[in-house]
Order: sequence, then C-alpha cells, then structure tokens
Amino acid sequence: MAGCASIQRPMGGPRDRTPPKLLLATPPDQTRNFKAKEIRLDFDEYFKLNNQYQEITISPAMDKVPDYNIKPKSLVIKFNDTLQKNTTYVINFGKAIADVNENNVLKNFTYVFSTGNHIDSLSISGTVVNTVTQEKEKDATVMLFPVKSDSLMFGKKKPSIFATTDSSGNFNLSNLHEGDYRIYALKEQAANRIYDNDNELIAFSKKPVHLSRDTSGLNLSLFKQEPEKFRIVNKRFDPDGKLFFTFNRPLTDPGVKINYPPDLDNQKIIDFSKTKDTVGIYLRSMDFDSISVAFSDKGKFLDTTYLRKGRKETFTRNITLSYNIRGDLLKPGNDLQITVNSPVESTDQSRIILMEDSVNVSNFTLQKDPDNPRIFTLKYRWKQDRRYDITFNEGTFVNIYGDRNKRLTKPFKIDKPENYGTLTLKVTVPDTTKQYVVELLSDQKNIIHTDVISKSGSIVYKDYITGKYIVRVIYDANKNGKWDSGNIKKRIQP
Repeated sequence: MAGCASIQRPMGGPRDRTPPKLLLATPPDQTRNFKAKEIRLDFDEYFKLNNQYQEITISPAMDKVPDYNIKPKSLVIKFNDTLQKNTTYVINFGKAIADVNENNVLKNFTYVFSTGNHIDSLSISGTVVNTVTQEKEKDATVMLFPVKSDSLMFGKKKPSIFATTDSSGNFNLSNLHEGDYRIYALKEQAANRIYDNDNELIAFSKKPVHLSRDTSGLNLSLFKQEPEKFRIVNKRFDPDGKLFFTFNRPLTDPGVKINYPPDLDNQKIIDFSKTKDTVGIYLRSMDFDSISVAFSDKGKFLDTTYLRKGRKETFTRNITLSYNIRGDLLKPGNDLQITVNSPVESTDQSRIILMEDSVNVSNFTLQKDPDNPRIFTLKYRWKQDRRYDITFNEGTFVNIYGDRNKRLTKPFKIDKPENYGTLTLKVTVPDTTKQYVVELLSDQKNIIHTDVISKSGSIVYKDYITGKYIVRVIYDANKNGKWDSGNIKKRIQP
C-alpha cells in the first residue's frame, strides 16, 4: 500500500522565554576615559524598544536626551549633550528592551562608562518582602535617591538609580558613588517608577544609607499605605437601583446621611461591607433625578457626593438567594443561613417546601436577622446521611420594591463530622504588659478569626474544616487591636 505524506502546519517548538542577549558593546562596557559620541549594542536576536524615553534613564541626568536607533539587531545610542569630566555614567534600560515575538524583557540591564580614570564601583544589595504575606516580592522596583535631593524627587520624578527584584525578591544596585542615599521599594500598578497611587505598595529604610563601602543584607518591607485623606473612588447606580460607593480606605464607625431629597433619609437601608470600605444604599422610592449623600466616621463629617439619574429611569430586579453551604454541604450543627440580594419587606413561610429524602417536613422555622433585612435563618434538626431539597416558591420573599421571588430550589446534605477538627494553640507571650493580636488565616491568607491577648494561655478553634491554616501574630504596640500600616511622609514603618 502506498500514500502521500500528510501535509500539516509546523508545530513551532517550545515557546521562547529568553530575552535578548548582549553579544558585543562598542565601546565595551566599563570603559574608562570614554570619548565616544555614540554607543552600539549588538544583540543575538531582533528586539524592540518599549517606551524608551520613559524606561531608559542615565545617571547623572543629561540636559539633552540621547537618540535611540534600532539597526537590525543593534541599538545605537547617540549623545546630544556634552559629557561631564571625570564622571561615571550609568545607563539603566529598565524594561525597554524586549524581543519581538514574545516580548521577553531584558531586566536590570545597564551599561557603565567613565569619562575619567575611575569607575564608581560601590553596591547595595538586599531583599524586598511583602509585610502582609511575609513573602519575598518579585518584580518590585528598588530606587535610590541622594539624600540632598530626596525631598525634591521622591513621588515627583523618576529615579535614575533603580533595579528590579528577581524571583527570590533580591536586588542589587551597583556602580554607585560614595555618599548618603535614601532607598525605597515600589510595587507599582503603572510602570512609571513614581509613587502616585494609593493602591501601590511602598517600602523604605528609616535611616539613610551611608555608602562608603559595599552594603548588603538590606531588608525592605512593602506595605499599602492607608490614605490620610478620605476619598470616594467609585459611585454608581447598580442595575437594580442600589446606590453603591467605594472608599479609598476602610472606616471605623461609618455613617451615611441623605441630604437631598431630605425625605429619603428616613427610608434608606444601609449595607456596609465587612471591611467597611464599600457600602450599598437601598431606597424604597426612586422618584428623584439627583441625590446628595454625606459620609462620616465616628461622628466626624468626611465628604459629600452627588449622583444623577433620569426620574423615569427603570431598574431590573430579580431576587436571588445565597446560602452558607460549601458546595452542597452544610456544616454539622449549623442552621441554614439565607441571604437575599435586596432588603426584604415580608415573607411567607407557607410557601417554603423542605424535603428530607423526598419526604415533606414542616417543623422548621424561618427567622429574620434584626440587624440586616437581607439575612434569614432557617432552623431545623438536620440529620446525617439524609438528602435535603428546599424550595422557595414564588412570593416567599417580597422585597421593599414589591418584587416577588421566582421559584428557587437548593439541594444539600449535612457534612460529615469527621471532616472537621479542633485546633488548640498554646500561646506564651513575651511581655504581659503588652498586647498581641493572633490571627487564623486560610491557606489563601484570608483572615478567618482574630483574638486579642495580653497573657499566656490557649486559643481554641473548634469545628474547623480540615485543611491547611496559617497563624499570624501582630505585636500590637499601640494596643488598638489591629495591624497598622506605615506612613512614608511621617517615616513610620508598618
């Protein structure tokens, strides 16, 4: 038997994960008595420049920016300014150089030369750690500013001396001149090497670095600074008509007042998130075209904002339910908690059908949370190895707008007790005059439980699902029962 070869597209091989590699520099890197007007860098593959005028920095800075020209696999840098005498120049390429196909970036690439006989050779190295996760942070930008210009440059201008941490959170700043510096680390959202966003992580060394010899082992702890000035970062009407607001920082004891229309203030229903940095406001009447809302914290006025809408604008409201069920399993000994997506005005328990192994049962009760009109608890003596199906027929829940739920059904079982355990921590405090916060976290590092302690003893976590947990201890120096972030302006570490 004979046949033709099958024609197929080439597979392409493994993905390229290697950035461009420097083959030759003319003049060579680390050249002394440099007199050239341009530099030529030859690479092993075709490359591109990304934001070269933002990414590439030269220290000391030049008044006239050089020209950057790509010629096949070479980069030619032509100087347009006169170089200073007896000076070490460091060209840091940031994330500017990347290959054409996969955009693999050549990180921490520098070219160094001196117009005199000496090249500055001092270095600073260390590690950047995320304070909250306690993990080493990769791709953080470590920046160095001379002390004499720090207050003028930090947060305003890009640093000319910087490096990016590797996958182990390590950094190295080299070819430094002797002197006093301030050092920062920045995990930024916009790649501009300027601390200009409340959501960016920042780290700093409290004391200046006096550089007279190589310095190593410097540790920088990243933290998210809590903004000093309250700001509303997001405001909107949700599709169901709810007013939704997001703040730039959590509040301690938040308050809301509707200034206009004034008659709406008495009918508002407020639902703050657990972190108290977002809030939803439900109003029975939507017959208005503009609304003014004021926010306060601990009784102190913070800000007022406005929202506008069409007076006849319509909203779509479908009642949905969520449950305290993991998958289809309810924790043993727990009541069934039902959360409605909008405040409920009335309920009709007779419209609820509860089936236990296909047998209708009626000896259950439905209770409304006195503090939250969206939360209900269904109490029943649940049994192991039984299958439950609960049905909320149409009209079981009627919300404050008069909407009725459609037929909703949820099947579930009672989880096995052996899937839960008790963890006991024996805690010995180093100083009984001080206070400590012990936090239990999930393996995803979400806080599950918090205890404030001041003496030795045991902490018992009873009936927790089997799995991996993390324990974190905060040395509560100011005894406020929580971890406090740092403040870079006040030079306060987290």
